[in-house]
Amino acid sequence: MISKEEVKHIAKLARLELTEKEILKMQKDMSVILDYFDLLKKAPHTRSFSKNFGVGASAQYLRKDETAPKNNSLAQELIKLAPDKKDDYIKVKAIF
Repeated sequence: MISKEEVKHIAKLARLELTEKEILKMQKDMSVILDYFDLLKKAPHTRSFSKNFGVGASAQYLRKDETAPKNNSLAQELIKLAPDKKDDYIKVKAIF
């Protein structure tokens, strides 16, 4: 189980002020998370999995990027129906 001092240190690094009750809860929660990572480390994995999903190997699973034609009729119709527009964009109120 992760110690109270470690939880306090992590909280300090994250600039969190925790109560004693929160420290105890965080101690339990972090211990569960770290135990799960230990379980994942022990999980069997095959060489083919790491080979297929290694660095640079994922390109075979990705689709090719394609741009949509500029004169998309549906988009143009929607822009025409907008009450306020500029060029090919619909003007909306600013959100603050």
